[in-house]
Amino acid sequence: MTVRLLAVADELEEALWGETLDDLRPDVIVSCGDLPFEFLENLVSRTDKPLLYVPGNHDPELRPSTLYSGMSMEDDGIGPLGCESIDGRIVEAAGLRFAGLGGSIRYRPGPNQYSQSEFARRAFRLRLRAWVRRRHVDVLVTHSPPAGYGDSVDAPHHGFKSLVGLTRALAPKLLLHGHVNNFGPKARELTIGPTRIVNAIPFKLIEL
Repeated sequence: MTVRLLAVADELEEALWGETLDDLRPDVIVSCGDLPFEFLENLVSRTDKPLLYVPGNHDPELRPSTLYSGMSMEDDGIGPLGCESIDGRIVEAAGLRFAGLGGSIRYRPGPNQYSQSEFARRAFRLRLRAWVRRRHVDVLVTHSPPAGYGDSVDAPHHGFKSLVGLTRALAPKLLLHGHVNNFGPKARELTIGPTRIVNAIPFKLIEL
């Protein structure tokens, strides 16, 4: 069975407010972060399909007690209504298994930012969770890219080194990320082992 996955990140694409969303016919929607909660709520309400997300460095901090509740009233620290955070989790949707790690490298005060060592601990916990539960992963969803695979030379857009090892260990079909705008000619396709790496900004439709 082919699954139509709509990935969005960082830049609010005006076309998705209109008929373009109907034409895309996604089976599942994934947000890689830094998008207004009301935009995500609009996508999920109009498609009635699962919407999974990880937070970006410009998103508000989510309260731990309600991190996965899917209940929200605006950007209040709970999350977008009808959507599910997969930050640090492994979940199933549309016949696929998704794992998620949000946030960017720490470059200023604010939520959803981590040092390389802090993020490495988060990556280890996610890897351990997959191993203990004997769960394969089809899609890894992050906000930042792995270091050396689509990141940038400026400090706020450095990728995470531990994401390289995590991707090799989980070997998903696809890694989706945002955070880094790629201007100019289309970059070559990046892979880590069997994993295709896709920058979702502003949106991509992928069939798996």
